[in-house]
Amino acid sequence: LVRDEVQPCKVAMAVPRRSLDGRLFWVLGLVCAMYQIFFVRSAAGQTAQLSVNASPQNTQMIPENMFGIFFEEINHAGAGGLWAELVNNRGFEAGGPNTPSNIDPWLIIGDESNIIVATDRSSCFATNPIALRMEVLCESSGNDVCPPGGVGIYNPGFWGMNIEEAKVYKVSMYIMSSDSMDLTVSLTSSDGLQNLAAYTITADKEDFKEWTKVEFDLQSSERNPNSRLQLTTRTSGIVWFDQVSLMPSETYMRHGYRKDLASMLANLKPKILKFPGGNYVMGNYLSNAFRWSETVGPWEERPGHFNDVWGYWTDDGLGFFEFLQLAEDLGACPVWVVNDGASRNEQVPSATIAAFVKDVVDGIEFARGDPGTSWGSVRAAMGHPEPFQLNYISMGNQECSMHYYKENYRKFYSAIKASYPDIKIISSCDRSTISPVEPADLYDVHVYTSSGDMFSKSSMFDSTPRGGPKAIVSEYAVTGNDAGRGTLVAALAEAAFLIGLERNSDAVEMASCAPLFVNDNDRRWSPDAIVFNSWQHYGCPNYWMLHFFKESSGASLHPSTIQVSNYNQLVASAITWQNSKDGNTYLKIKVLNFGNKAIDLSISITGLENEIQTFGSVKTVLTSGSLRDENSFQQPDKVVPVESPISNAREEMSLVLDPYSLTSFDLLLDLKSSLQMMHSVPESSLHSSM
Repeated sequence: LVRDEVQPCKVAMAVPRRSLDGRLFWVLGLVCAMYQIFFVRSAAGQTAQLSVNASPQNTQMIPENMFGIFFEEINHAGAGGLWAELVNNRGFEAGGPNTPSNIDPWLIIGDESNIIVATDRSSCFATNPIALRMEVLCESSGNDVCPPGGVGIYNPGFWGMNIEEAKVYKVSMYIMSSDSMDLTVSLTSSDGLQNLAAYTITADKEDFKEWTKVEFDLQSSERNPNSRLQLTTRTSGIVWFDQVSLMPSETYMRHGYRKDLASMLANLKPKILKFPGGNYVMGNYLSNAFRWSETVGPWEERPGHFNDVWGYWTDDGLGFFEFLQLAEDLGACPVWVVNDGASRNEQVPSATIAAFVKDVVDGIEFARGDPGTSWGSVRAAMGHPEPFQLNYISMGNQECSMHYYKENYRKFYSAIKASYPDIKIISSCDRSTISPVEPADLYDVHVYTSSGDMFSKSSMFDSTPRGGPKAIVSEYAVTGNDAGRGTLVAALAEAAFLIGLERNSDAVEMASCAPLFVNDNDRRWSPDAIVFNSWQHYGCPNYWMLHFFKESSGASLHPSTIQVSNYNQLVASAITWQNSKDGNTYLKIKVLNFGNKAIDLSISITGLENEIQTFGSVKTVLTSGSLRDENSFQQPDKVVPVESPISNAREEMSLVLDPYSLTSFDLLLDLKSSLQMMHSVPESSLHSSM
């Protein structure tokens, strides 16, 4: 079988399905069916039988929060990524507390004959003492004339600022000066030659003798994805700057997240959001660990910190509050990974762990406390008087083998349960260590391995004893040579693993992939689910694979078995799910073929209470011409799911599975009207509805 031969039987999901006439969609399905019968099936050779028992008596409910996402500040995922702040090192703190310091990536416009810049400790913010002093030595006229465009400073953002035509950008900054001022704030191209927007601040002497916050909007007249923010003048004098910010006025849910990237997450319909790491929570050293209390309150008062694990500064605009808000915006349950007094190179002994325990309990109060409580009032002042639904705390990051972990864990567990008995606590230790003496509600599992081993781990939980704490597989990914930067084979192997988790959802409570994001300019880890730069983004094959599982959380799992001779490369599951938009019910059958043979698959479904409708069912396939195929900015849709209608769907069907493919069959069980019959499709929101 030559795979290219079956391509005409697919409706590429890059074409919005709503724009197609419904009848044409089903005619194409008939053509595909005939093509499969006469040209493909005879070439398949290998046969298999899939039996599904859809009887309600044999149903197992998958947990409501089964599949979700894990965010770690790695690869500039947040700073310069999901968090929409365009200025890099907005508070000049990245160079450290000693002055003068490095102000990278800020640079000067002019030279040392007409401008001198240096950091000092004159800021009005006690938590952010560093500010930038700019001394201008030239004038608009006289002996020392400034260059025509003036002198000053500029910030290129995170590998260029994406400035879009006619869009509005919000500028805020703090200024102090005893001199008169004529300062131009502008958006320009990376070389400063193209002017996109400008605003002039004029002031007499003494107008800014105290630190003053200045805010205004800039509306761009043109588009440039590689822009910069610059502050220039032709007036001599000394000016101090601090907390210079540039934010798009349009962000996801108006909460500060980059709209395109947050929408990619929303389209997955995640049920959990685990945050903020990972090693990022720990730090190489505790002095650089994520401290939740230093990431809340006004952005300009957050000290920021150096992400010493992944090697870059973050202003912590994306802080504890923003993670909780993101989970709420996505309709996901937040899972907070706390620092339990350990870094990658240090650990606080049990005798002095009490302050860390109190810090975590305070963090829960921030998330859940009434506005009248100490920390609940801080959350309320940030605009969210209602409590966040924080119900899961993960104790550390795979630290069970560390000397003090178990003793410290017991102290955290007791303190949290004493104040919040409903919170579920996740242990970093495996299931065998959990006991009444070492209690846990869930235990954390991380799986990083090759594609072949990941496929074999589809049976990882088959023999796990039922009863007792369940697992949260909070990090899983194919790594190694065959993972590349996100290959088809890696996505397929991970799909097999997730099908195994579905089938063992009585032993597994939740799962989330890792890592989630990578800025293409700072790849610290590959592969990742979503790749982006300042203005582009695409999903890797494993991102599109996750769409096959977004209806699984809270769905009904049905027993299914595959019979096949001399071929152990198939994995399958079957669920019933309901489309929340139109109320229609579907039986979704997923089959993963991890081998190089096309499979003539016979499907037999028994026990259905409602008949399968003749029309309205859809087949979706994720595959490509090569196992190592990847998506890219140049070919973002090279490996994406492809849909085609299933004509004459019924309880007994014969179809062909492509080699190395993930296939789902969404079989319509309950249709509301004849009009919907012609146009209804599953609420899969795959590539066609992006």
